[in-house]
Amino acid sequence: MLMPDGLPTEIDLTRPSAARVYDYFLGGGHNFEIDRELAEQIASMTPNLAATMRSGREFLRRAVRVLLDAGIDQFLDIGSGIPTVGNVHEVAQAVNPTARVVYVDIDPVAVAHSRELLAGNEWTGVIHADLRDPERILAETRQLGLIDLSRPVGILLAGVVHFVPDDDRPDDILATLRAAAAPGSFLVISHSTFEDQPQEMLDAQRLSARTATEISLRSRAQVTGFFGDWTLLEPGVVHMPLWRPDSPSDVDDHPERFGAFGGVARYDQPAG
Repeated sequence: MLMPDGLPTEIDLTRPSAARVYDYFLGGGHNFEIDRELAEQIASMTPNLAATMRSGREFLRRAVRVLLDAGIDQFLDIGSGIPTVGNVHEVAQAVNPTARVVYVDIDPVAVAHSRELLAGNEWTGVIHADLRDPERILAETRQLGLIDLSRPVGILLAGVVHFVPDDDRPDDILATLRAAAAPGSFLVISHSTFEDQPQEMLDAQRLSARTATEISLRSRAQVTGFFGDWTLLEPGVVHMPLWRPDSPSDVDDHPERFGAFGGVARYDQPAG
């Protein structure tokens, strides 16, 4: 069943959604009043939060361009949210018009809007699934037929692993995804952190508990561990603006203020 605006009737519009709050901060139009209320409350505590969201999106765009330069032509974007302007398929297909992108998200509103926005783009697909069920994601990706996991793929986990609590064993989830990838694949992660953060930022992060996806802040060492034995690209796991900025002027004196680390790793051919 669908509501008049085409959204599934089972969507709970009485509770804010992390994906829709993120969409609001990026200037998107796929959010509701309850999402905007939470976003404004968070923004009142951390005025630079919208800039933080944009910094995360810019990190993802830079990483996708690096993967394209390395010959990657297929991308699995897990926790994609709503594909607003400048998302993965736009960046990738501007370079390679037949680059394949599969978006995966847990939020039914994000999925419904994604399918609407991507209608007619034969090189993209959308899966409604939870990162905590990586086997299902991999199975549905194979069934969709857009991505060939026997070939190198870019696995994108931008701003999503921090929604997986320790009790749900994020290390095992990442290991499952890495094990399914072919040599030559890349893994992109950005993740919120408590390191180098002022108390007001930590307080704002706790407001995420009002959504269905509370944030778990982690250290640089923990984030680095998610890459397993894959080879980290320079400059390693760093505050997002420091990861291969387009220009030195894009990095100010306090790159840590955005509250997240970013990194990219490559799966090198095993010896022997």
